[in-house]
Amino acid sequence: MIIITGATGNLGNFIVQKLLERIPAERIGVSVRDTNKASALTERGVRVRQGDFSQPETLRHAFAGATQVLLVSSGAQAHGADPLVLHQAAINAAKAAGARRIVYTSHMATNPLSAFEPMHTHVATEQMLKESGVQWTALRNGFYASWAVQQVVNAIQSGVLEAPADGKVSWASHADLAEAAAVILADEGSFNGPTPPLVGNEAMDFADLAAIASALGKPVRRELVSATAMAAVMTARGLPPAVVRIASSFYTASNKGEFASTDTTLERLLGRKPQSMRSLIAAKLQLPQ
Repeated sequence: MIIITGATGNLGNFIVQKLLERIPAERIGVSVRDTNKASALTERGVRVRQGDFSQPETLRHAFAGATQVLLVSSGAQAHGADPLVLHQAAINAAKAAGARRIVYTSHMATNPLSAFEPMHTHVATEQMLKESGVQWTALRNGFYASWAVQQVVNAIQSGVLEAPADGKVSWASHADLAEAAAVILADEGSFNGPTPPLVGNEAMDFADLAAIASALGKPVRRELVSATAMAAVMTARGLPPAVVRIASSFYTASNKGEFASTDTTLERLLGRKPQSMRSLIAAKLQLPQ
């Protein structure tokens, strides 16, 4: 049985849907904090059990019978908690359940020298996986396109996309990344260790995204602001210090070219080109593509 964690989240739910297109429902289980939110999966024949990384004792039941466990990385760092404690608990539970492989949602820029703060968590988690003694695969996912699309949609209201100096990013949609994960899970022998970057075919910065919006008839002008000014605005909005630091480190890292790879592995796994940013922005705005 393939166990998917975080299956009520955006990526996790997409992965379950894509898996259901490939294997019978009785071979899929999910581990979720709130089983009530997964009732639709129960109706489709997926095994739903309560499991919480912060309560390791719940994972024994949630992971029972697992041949593979998909570990969706925790966002606890943004709230000041330690995601490594949670990841280690999940890895230990998967191993205790007898899983033959752990698949982890890592990031394309995972590197101990990365300027993007969350990458250090991914580096440490991949090391945990190496030391686990269990076969493992790290999905080196690109940045979620939905975040960039929302920045463009927000900017359309004012006509200005304000942000610190950035760099090219090969954005990828949740749906495309989920489909790639499902393909890899359905082929247990594929990708031992880290995958190549799973990214879109186009590397674009915010100026490029503003140009797309303008071409779609929604004029947006790209303007630079300092990282200090951006941090002050985010703080004034009540965002936690960890979130402000992570956002600031994104601009630093993208400006250094950490997210600009246009590797074609995602396209090969999908058997088609990944969704373009133009199509994703147009769809969000409910415009013809």
